[in-house]
Amino acid sequence: MSDVVTGDAVVLGLQPARLPSRALAVLIDLAVVWAVYLLITLGLAVATASLDEAAVMALSIASFLLILVGAPIAVETLSHGRSLGKLACGLRVVRDDGGPIRFRHALVRGAMGVVEILMTFGAVACVSSLVSERGRRLGDVFAGTLVVRERIPAARMLVVPPPPPWLVGRFAGLDLSAVPEPLWLEIRQYLTRARELDAVVGRQLAERLADELVARTGTPPPPGVPAAAYLAGVVAERQARDARRAFGSRGPEATGAPGSTGTAWIAGTSDAAGTAGAVGMPAGGSPGAPSPVASRPAPPVVAPVVAPPAVGGPEAATPATGFAPPA
Repeated sequence: MSDVVTGDAVVLGLQPARLPSRALAVLIDLAVVWAVYLLITLGLAVATASLDEAAVMALSIASFLLILVGAPIAVETLSHGRSLGKLACGLRVVRDDGGPIRFRHALVRGAMGVVEILMTFGAVACVSSLVSERGRRLGDVFAGTLVVRERIPAARMLVVPPPPPWLVGRFAGLDLSAVPEPLWLEIRQYLTRARELDAVVGRQLAERLADELVARTGTPPPPGVPAAAYLAGVVAERQARDARRAFGSRGPEATGAPGSTGTAWIAGTSDAAGTAGAVGMPAGGSPGAPSPVASRPAPPVVAPVVAPPAVGGPEAATPATGFAPPA
């Protein structure tokens, strides 16, 4: 990381781009610029065939300056330091204080790039990047700029280790309302990096954090519980409470209360049979042994299907199954 300090005395953790990625970005930019330059040169050669040699030379110099020098300067100014090659490689040109570059920065870099890259085929730029601590070429030194990486691999997620199994649920009645967020953050940082600390330093830090947590909650840890295990158990309890607060109960369906869907009992209906079945009584209304069907929901009433009248006499009325009723 680079110790880039802003005007507000804030240290920025910027990662300077090294020579391989910068060289690849420059090659992509040069390939695009030279392709455009050759196409425009061919077009000018066809369009200026009738002009004299001096006019052709003037147009050639103008096209060289505008395309090979002016175009990269304009692109870096308008894109705030992200040319096509830098965009493909995940790089960006910034000021020494981490801010976006302006026209004067891009102008100095482009003018020095003619000497460093075009005239010396990149030899001067490679040497200066290798010598510089932050991989800067001469154009960056004179312009006060720095090429940094924008796409940095994501850091490994630090997970708070779980408490010992014998401490799970031991702090369910602990009052955590007076614990401030900075203390929670400090405890989480300690738990995630406890293995990286020295044993003595880690134990002292855990004891200090445990004392602060006891002062906020007013309840000391159980006897014989180490400070680190106590912190892990309290953090796990807070995470469990946050999860219950966020996801809570799923409504009356999860409790099985009357009136909720998915319960085993059925509300009584308006007819007598439904009322008797709802309370577990026979249909007559007198109490007695509940019927086996009393606790079951009534089957749906299906209208009988009326078969069409048979045509052609008794022989035609024979069922489709082949069974003939006795005469």
